[in-house]
Amino acid sequence: MANSHRPTGKRLRIIRLPTALAAMMAVSLTLGGCGGIVVGGAAKTATAASQERGLDGAITDARIQTEINHGWLVHDKTLFVALSSFVYERRVLLTGLVKSEDDRTAAIAMAWKVRGVKEVINEILIDPSGKTGTYARDTWINAQIKSKLLFDQEIISINYSVDAVRQTVYLFGVAQSKQELDRVINIARNIKYVERVVNHVLLKTDQRRK
Repeated sequence: MANSHRPTGKRLRIIRLPTALAAMMAVSLTLGGCGGIVVGGAAKTATAASQERGLDGAITDARIQTEINHGWLVHDKTLFVALSSFVYERRVLLTGLVKSEDDRTAAIAMAWKVRGVKEVINEILIDPSGKTGTYARDTWINAQIKSKLLFDQEIISINYSVDAVRQTVYLFGVAQSKQELDRVINIARNIKYVERVVNHVLLKTDQRRK
């Protein structure tokens, strides 16, 4: 269920901060979604600059992500808790689970309202119970994939985000080549408990990045 459309969305708790400051703080928290742990502000800045999107792109994406999460929190704190947003080169991936179609529509609409967003990919699930039932297992899956990407010398892990929801893994970001992307997908598919892998990664040469 992958839809990219305008309205009729990890957790960043940065609220009511000046936009530039919030974005800079968010960069240090959200680099690539699956990058390694880097200590020190200067080191984090260097890591951001090493991404395919560059430092300016990382700051813009962090600002967009912060504003999306803040919008959810102001609108309905349950959306903020239930959903996750990932941003790479102004493309937005929304994951998680909500109780109704109205909630999903509202979450998507708020993402589109943020300045600079050029695409919103909807992977939000609906379940009236509002419970994934697989949170612990999904968390374990995320940790396993991120670790394997980080230590694989043939993968630039900083360019990828990963999220597992109900044992479905969503991949996002930019791949240096088809070979690298195939390697990432293969890693995700071979993690225990993973039932499905959904790929939203673009190749470095993809014209949609222009």
